[in-house]
Amino acid sequence: QLLLEFSFWNEPLPRQGPNIYELRTYKLKPGTMIEWGNNWARAIKYRQENQEAVGGFFSQIGELYVVHHLWAYKDLQSREETRNAAWTKRGWDENVYYTVPLIRTMESRIMIPLKISPLQ
Repeated sequence: QLLLEFSFWNEPLPRQGPNIYELRTYKLKPGTMIEWGNNWARAIKYRQENQEAVGGFFSQIGELYVVHHLWAYKDLQSREETRNAAWTKRGWDENVYYTVPLIRTMESRIMIPLKISPLQ
């Protein structure tokens, strides 16, 4: 895939560790990328508090209508706490409500960086 960054998302920058990373992949229904992006442009503010948002990308070449979100957490416990905290913020549930119908499939992978990675 050739990916482009969403303009509203932070550019991935080197991080101090140790961290684990979650790569969430969403395969969207054709024709829904603009709607997805508009909703996430509003939703990302709910997930910036702990600096867990690393990057958001969408496919330009290869399988189209594929979105990747990369998140950083100290461990699986902090992942759970951070994700649960998002649901307590007014507006988060509304953004999720509007994006779920746009998804065909979704996947989550937990990754541990190599020592040479700038994302620790």
